[in-house]
Formats: sequence, structure tokens, C-alpha cells
Amino acid sequence: MENQPGKLFSIVKHGILLSLFAVSQLFPFSGNQDWISLFNGKDLRGWKVVNGTAPYKVENGEIVGISASKSPNSFLATKELYKNFILEYEMKMDEGLNSGVQIRSQSLPTYQNGRVHGTQIECEDTKRGWCGGIYDEGRKGWRYPLEFNPKAKSAYKMGEWNTFKVIAFENRIIVWVNNIAASNLIEDAVETGFFALQVHAIGNKEELAGKLVRWRNIRMKPATANDINSLGNIDAPVVSYLPNELTESEKSDGWKLLWDGKTTTGWRGAKLTTFPDKGWQISDGVLQVLPSNGGESSNGGDIVTEKKYKNFILEADFIFSKGANSGIKYFVDTELNKGAGSSIGCEFQILDDDVHPDAKLGVNGNRTMGSLYDLIKANGLEFNPNLPREKYVNGYDQWNRAQIVVQGNLVQHFLNGIKVVEYTRNTQQWRALVAYSKYKDWPGFGDQDSGNIMLQDHGTEVKFRSMKIKEL
Repeated sequence: MENQPGKLFSIVKHGILLSLFAVSQLFPFSGNQDWISLFNGKDLRGWKVVNGTAPYKVENGEIVGISASKSPNSFLATKELYKNFILEYEMKMDEGLNSGVQIRSQSLPTYQNGRVHGTQIECEDTKRGWCGGIYDEGRKGWRYPLEFNPKAKSAYKMGEWNTFKVIAFENRIIVWVNNIAASNLIEDAVETGFFALQVHAIGNKEELAGKLVRWRNIRMKPATANDINSLGNIDAPVVSYLPNELTESEKSDGWKLLWDGKTTTGWRGAKLTTFPDKGWQISDGVLQVLPSNGGESSNGGDIVTEKKYKNFILEADFIFSKGANSGIKYFVDTELNKGAGSSIGCEFQILDDDVHPDAKLGVNGNRTMGSLYDLIKANGLEFNPNLPREKYVNGYDQWNRAQIVVQGNLVQHFLNGIKVVEYTRNTQQWRALVAYSKYKDWPGFGDQDSGNIMLQDHGTEVKFRSMKIKEL
């Protein structure tokens, strides 16, 4: 549906929604405008089923979705599209189900044959406890898992009616569950799309067939900047995906861009005094390792920060190509290895675990994505046994986020918001670990107080952006 500035919200008369047009936000709406019901309590007028075969019905003034075997994810979507809004609704799920509500979402013939994709407000009946988190269905993966905000994990009440509130204005999306702030997200793009009620696929769990998800009191009103500005401090940490840009709060908190998104300022070749003249490309806010022969530091070579860092939080977003191998190294000493290969340092591994043979080398998976390369396997289950998998990796052509935290000898790796590695340097256990790795020939490996940060050229295409650092 194209933007049509002449179509605005129609008047609600006698409790019946006559028509609702919210695609165009060209004209501002008053924050005092009345709420508009998206569900009339009687039938599914204004909604349509998209994807899947799970049935939906109206019962006792509620929309009821029924889980179905042999069906992919099913969605009951509004026929109208929305951009800036405040959305409120109530949800109740039978035990064992997973569901959610899509916002700003689409189903396009040009995208995976009409697959629903876009932002989802998570609702789940699991010990993981990520209800109220933000997931990007069919596309970007988890944007705000509640590992960012553990205090909100207990907000959802299993088997009861739960109230949800969502404010979406421009890049900002904030979610409350039962009046507890759950997610506080700044997205990398502002989109327009439908709302949709999800009945999640149940796979081969036939015991879940016929179970119910219920929604009621679904209403919305247009949002303005005042709705965001009037909130004040929100008791949920902000997570920002703005590309190569710091928020005002990040600036005041001491964050700095490690790469400015445009130039080579602050970086040089690991074995050069200048930036490499080949093997790397800067374009459209992306710093890219160009593909070559797959060799280690054999094309343009690795690049390092000109500055050395001691205690810090480092974040970097990356995209890996099929068969890719690269890494983010820290505590790098560019004087250690003057010969062929990479400079020496601790490495947050970037690898296509499904294709690259290195995933099966090393010991017990310690060369896979997110691992401390050749030393410690990335495994989120060690830190949260309620996770359904060891780690969350977004596929090709989607951004992933690496975070490295160094506080003295304590070091942690996070992949897409999930802690996957933790270790302590300068201990007997650490030195024993190093002694059985490929780093055994480098005396004092990983024990130095500070070092450069490095991006590895391993001859395969990897893209970086939004690299930022906070020194502690």
C-alpha cells in the first residue's frame, strides 16, 4: 500500500471502526487523540490470515489462535499498515506455546515468496523468560533478548492474562509487560507495516496441537515525539543498532566510535605504518575484507587500532559470507610475529561453522563462531542453562554483534547479546590452557596489560560496522 497523504484515520462511531488508514505519517497527530480499537470483539473484520494454516476465531470477545500440526508459523494481520504508534493488548497462552505480535511487518512476494518478516514482540512460556523481548521474524533474528534486561524475565505470568504496551516512534521501540519495562531498542531503520498475531509452528510436538493463544483489548493510537520525550528514564537498558553512530546517552557514558564509518583514521596495517593499499574496502558505512585466496593475512593483511587498550567494552557488528573465516583480536602485540600469518592476540572467532573446515578442528569446537579461538568454545548454555541452544547466529547477509568485555584479568565474549565465553587470565589454569593450544610457543600469551585491537584478513569476505568502545 503506497503512502497516501489524503487518507487519515476515520472517525469511530458507535464503537464500530469504520476505517483505519495509518500508512502515511506525513501529518502529525495529537498525543491526546482517542484510542482506536483494532478488534471489534465480534468478528475478524479488518484482519487477514497470512502464511500458515492455523485457524483463528472469535470467542467471548477474544481472538483465539489454535496451534496446528504440519503448519508453519501463522499470522493474523491487519489490512492496514502503521509506522509510529502506541499499541496495547492483552495475551493469554496455553502451557508450552510460543507466540508474539508482529509490528511494522510485511508479507511481500519478492521476499521469500511472501514470508512474514519484521519486528516481533515476543511472548513465550519458557524458562528462558524472554517474553517482551524483541525478535525480527524471518530476517534479522534477536534484536533485544532479555539477557540485556534480566530483571524483566519474571514479568510474564504463565497461564494468565498479560498486558503489553508498545511505543514505536521512528527508530525507538519500547515494550512493557504487565507495566514492567522489558525492551528499550533503537533500530537501524524505520519501517512501516502491519500488526499480526502469531500462532507459532509446533514442529513434531503433536501434544501441542489444538492449544490456544488468546488476544483481547487490542487498541492503538498514533505516537508523537512527545510520547517518547515524556517517558523520562526507563528501567530497561538501551540497545542501539544505529550504524556508525553514538546516541547522546552513549556519548555521555563514555563510548567512542572505534571506526568513524568513513575513513581509515585510527587504523593501520598490523605489519605496516599505514593502512593497507589493497584487500580492504570502505563503502556505504561498511568496512569490508575483500575475498582473496582464503589465506591468513596474505592479501591486504590484518588491520589494527593505532591506540592500545587495557580495560574496555568493545562492540562490533559484522556480516560473514558463506565459508567465511575472520576474527576480532585484542591484546594484540604486533611485534611478536614478524613472519607470515596474523599478529598474535586473543581472538573472538568469526567463522561460518556450517561450511568452513576450521569448525571441526581444534578441541571440542573451540574454533567456532564466538569462541576464544583455539582455547575456549563459545557456549551460552554454560551461563544460562535455560537457553534452547548454545548460541544464536544470524545467517548470511544479516548483521551479528560481537561484544568483548575486559575488566582486568576477567574477559567475556557476547554474541548477539548472549554471553558465550568467560575466562580469567594470568592464572595457572589459563597458562595450562595456553600450553595445549597453538599459542604455546608465544611466551606470556594473553597476559599483557594492554594491546591493539585487530580485524583479521583471512582471505574471505567479512563486513564490519558500528565498532565502538568504552574504556573502563
